[in-house]
Amino acid sequence: MFIDTHIHLDDNRYLVELDKVIKEAKQNGVSKIITMGCDYKSSVMAVEIANRYDEVYAMIGIHPSEIKKCSEEELRLDWIKELASNPRVIGIGEIGLDYYWDKTYNDLQKEIFIKQIELSKELNFPISVHSRDANQDTLDIMKVYKPKGVIHCFSGSSQMAAEFVKLGLFIGVGGVVTFKNSRVIKEVVEKIDLKWILTETDGPYLAPSPYRGTQNFPKYIPIIAEEISKIKEIDIKEVEKQVEENVNRLFNIWGEFVWEDCYASCFVCF
Repeated sequence: MFIDTHIHLDDNRYLVELDKVIKEAKQNGVSKIITMGCDYKSSVMAVEIANRYDEVYAMIGIHPSEIKKCSEEELRLDWIKELASNPRVIGIGEIGLDYYWDKTYNDLQKEIFIKQIELSKELNFPISVHSRDANQDTLDIMKVYKPKGVIHCFSGSSQMAAEFVKLGLFIGVGGVVTFKNSRVIKEVVEKIDLKWILTETDGPYLAPSPYRGTQNFPKYIPIIAEEISKIKEIDIKEVEKQVEENVNRLFNIWGEFVWEDCYASCFVCF
């Protein structure tokens, strides 16, 4: 099966035709979808959507760009523990650091990011990390707290990707890898072991070629997998199978999986 490990199904562009979006994903072999929360409201919506569809799972949390809009009560994060009791919730995300738009509250971003990492460890959940113009700070925090998770929509160098992989973190690869001028992420895919790569759309954003500039959909995941297979010079079926194994290593969707055992056995991959 193909898997979309990061999308925002709470976006109104999806909500108006959600049954169709899920149906078309399945018709294109995309059998599992993980939808993200970015604040309390969108996290609640993510859980509600996951409850409606067997194919969908939810992650919950506060996106760095939403932090300054949140109330003090929301920033206390008690609601994350409450929502996390739902069996359709499989992680904390989308969380992280974003220095691109506004650097005036970087310290608050770090504080809430760390609190959510600590909460993920308490709940034994992986995290989905947003890191924009903040890779070094993100890496430094990962080295200290050592959570399990994925650096979603990775935009750094292959050298930086290798540093994250050394910590046991996965690299999220989306539609950007299909763009003609996307030399850096193509190099990341070439050099990083497939055992540490996850496929994602980040929909409704970043649709792959030839749909660049339009709304993204889970049904486009095979296009991303195909590009990865070309870069790796392997069959797309191998990408499909390995990503499925990677998802289970991280999220344990299909049953009991002991992360520590995997971490030890895969240390040679670093």
